Amino acid sequence: MADKGAGKTLTANSVKDFTLQYAIYFVFVVLILMIAIREPSFLSLNNFRNILSMSATRIIFAMGMGAILITGGVDLSAGRMVGLAAVLSASLLQTADYSRRMYPDLPILPLIVPILIAMAACGLFGFLNGIFISKLQVPAFIATLGTMVAIYGATSLYFDRPPYGAQPIGGLDRRFTALGTGYIGFDGVYSIPYIVIIAAVITVITYILFNKTTYGKNIYAIGGNAEAARVSGVNVGWTLVIVYTIAGILYGLGGSLEAARTGGATNNYGNGYELDAIAACVVGGVSNLGGVGTVPGIVIGVLIFSVINYGLTFINMSPYWQQIVKGAIIIAAVALDIRKYLKKR
Repeated sequence: MADKGAGKTLTANSVKDFTLQYAIYFVFVVLILMIAIREPSFLSLNNFRNILSMSATRIIFAMGMGAILITGGVDLSAGRMVGLAAVLSASLLQTADYSRRMYPDLPILPLIVPILIAMAACGLFGFLNGIFISKLQVPAFIATLGTMVAIYGATSLYFDRPPYGAQPIGGLDRRFTALGTGYIGFDGVYSIPYIVIIAAVITVITYILFNKTTYGKNIYAIGGNAEAARVSGVNVGWTLVIVYTIAGILYGLGGSLEAARTGGATNNYGNGYELDAIAACVVGGVSNLGGVGTVPGIVIGVLIFSVINYGLTFINMSPYWQQIVKGAIIIAAVALDIRKYLKKR
């Protein structure tokens, strides 16, 4: 009889552990089903394609933010780096005949050059974040808050240039906008947008970095216990510099693609994106305490918020209720995260 009871308890605990571990995936499925019950036409290839397109740049941002959160840090400057990248890339990729071209005498550049410039600029700010945090011992919250303000100021100065002043940057090169809105395959639903392919490539690379390299082992070790990682031979300082630099590069790529997707840019692009990325990572299972997180979880976290934004708008739910739903999901995700942490102790 004791064995029977032990078996039942083991089974109950196993089910509970499984549910706790994969709760976010259940939430994702339930969310889709609830919207589909209200509006069956939501379950169409076209809608899923639109959701993936909306999610693509957010996934790129979240991959950079996810690595930072796993180390136990945070990056409040991410959104402003997105804005910097959008403004830089868009200003260098305007058509030659556009009347308000920022650089009238600039020759038409290869598409990759302005994107690389934007990625390099954001990577530099990411590098500075890493230096401030790891070498000067400035808390990540304060260091990235400072760079957030500075980057916004620098972007605004660049954006508010004579003779046109602070006007939205438009007239973008078709090669650039095609990168954000173009696709491979048949016209319509049977096609894959370029930005989805780029996001998928970044996701695969990030997965390999997290799970198959020393770099990945180090970021998890630092997030678990930075002092223990240091004692075991991990160069904590330079690993953090690399993490923040790579995150900056990803923000630069994502910001450029966001400008291409929307067909323009202003200095306010990216405002609040850092909070969206943090929320998506936390909802996707990245521990706010550091040391825990997976790439598939991050992707699911981003998709959940995209489904909320797109799906709840699709069924005509008030934006105010959408915010309430988002907040409830974030709180529930953090509560589950803490439960999992306490269970492991």
